[in-house]
Amino acid sequence: QVQLAESGGGVVQAGGSLRLSCEASGGTLSTHETGWFRQAPGKEREFVATISRSGATTYYVDSVKGRFSISRDNAKNTVCLQMNSLKPEDTAVYYCAARLGYGMAMNEAAFPSWGQGTQVTVSS
Repeated sequence: QVQLAESGGGVVQAGGSLRLSCEASGGTLSTHETGWFRQAPGKEREFVATISRSGATTYYVDSVKGRFSISRDNAKNTVCLQMNSLKPEDTAVYYCAARLGYGMAMNEAAFPSWGQGTQVTVSS
């Protein structure tokens, strides 16, 4: 299985931006659908965004559409999540996840490979 490591989290004021990166080792991320999930305190982990192996197809949860953008950098074996216009309700631990196989998935059970997570805190 590919190993994943997230970076780029931090503390930002509402309306600010952060860029999260998910770097892979032990495998090629471009052969994996790659998704971002998040877990806020006291809540279940939820889907945020996903990108197809080619990068041509992306899906987002409604609450981040128009503010977040997922992309690939195959040369760096990474997938990034650009987060703009951040809101306090975006505060969570953000995880990247990867899966082989066909089609697209937005449920965490479909993703066997996970990173350790990176904390994003948005202050009001």
